[in-house]
Amino acid sequence: MNSEPLASQIRPNTLSAFVGQSHLVGKDKPLRVAIKKGLLFSILFWGPPGVGKTTLARIYAKSLKADFVNLSAVSAGKADIRKVIEQADASSQPTILFLDENHRFNQAQQDFLLPFVEKGTLTLIGATTENPSFEVISPLLSRCRVFILKELSEKEISLIIDRAISAVGKVKLSATARNWLISFANGDARQAISIIESTYGLYRKLTVASLKDALQSQHLRFDKKGEEHYNTISAFIKSMRASDPDAAVYYLARMVEAGEDPLFIARRMVIFASEDIGLAQPTALVVANEVFSACQVIGYPECAINLAHGVAYLANAKKDRSAYDALRSAQKDIKSYGNLPIPLKLRNATTGFNEFLGYGQGYQKYGDKDLLPTKLKGKKYFKK
Repeated sequence: MNSEPLASQIRPNTLSAFVGQSHLVGKDKPLRVAIKKGLLFSILFWGPPGVGKTTLARIYAKSLKADFVNLSAVSAGKADIRKVIEQADASSQPTILFLDENHRFNQAQQDFLLPFVEKGTLTLIGATTENPSFEVISPLLSRCRVFILKELSEKEISLIIDRAISAVGKVKLSATARNWLISFANGDARQAISIIESTYGLYRKLTVASLKDALQSQHLRFDKKGEEHYNTISAFIKSMRASDPDAAVYYLARMVEAGEDPLFIARRMVIFASEDIGLAQPTALVVANEVFSACQVIGYPECAINLAHGVAYLANAKKDRSAYDALRSAQKDIKSYGNLPIPLKLRNATTGFNEFLGYGQGYQKYGDKDLLPTKLKGKKYFKK
């Protein structure tokens, strides 16, 4: 096999060879149109790991004939950004800075980067698995277009598996082994490619047995960006939902010991407090927010104690999803009916003409229950 990593060997250089994300790169879709028209703008790619964020950034830069600089926010700092700025100033080509895991940049680092993005000294492409609205400062976020990437389908993973197998050599893959590999990858192309590379390197064959044996390799046993990451956080949330504090703190401990970002854990707890506890115990949101703040201020290792405190509280709290269910039901109606006319009595009569039209007439400050648009009269979103 080539000494170059397999993922790098088979990385596509053009959109025509790219697999997945058809909502962004398909015919007349935004990224394809931008490349076709030569439009250069800053982008945040938000999505799960192994779905093509880095590859799309490279294709974009190459298509627009831009210099491409790749940094990881985990290890990069202001000094690294200064070097990129110097390179950009000296280059006759536009410069694209690809910042992997951009959610790891703190506010001071983002503030430092902002003016160079504003002036167009460089174009930023950030890649993140976290919601940018939580992790990116507002001025920087407003200067970027957020593209959401989706988990790859089984068919798309299968296509990438074929490409990887062709690159490693003449090797057969049974239908059973293929299905196992697709299931293991869980929508993450990097996972599929890594296990193929590792298994072929060790055994020169790809069977279910050899694939499983290769997984005993220490570097594949825990991947904070891969299946273990999502399986553990899923078990953590479901344990709190089931009011099982013992299981919840166990999965918390697994994440802490694996070095999981404490803010990632705390953020999920804030969401859980409203989604699953809600009106049954409104103070849960206060506790979860305080745990998040404590993690921001204290950090590891001590903030693990704050997380455990919060987990015990949330797991033992009563559960009520009525607010969450009401929101989703209302959103469904909005998607079905669009912006229905707001009843006249609820409109603000800011002008005499509006008052003449009936704006605000008939409104009762207290006790009026007939406030929904006409098409939704009598609709109940909160169900107790």
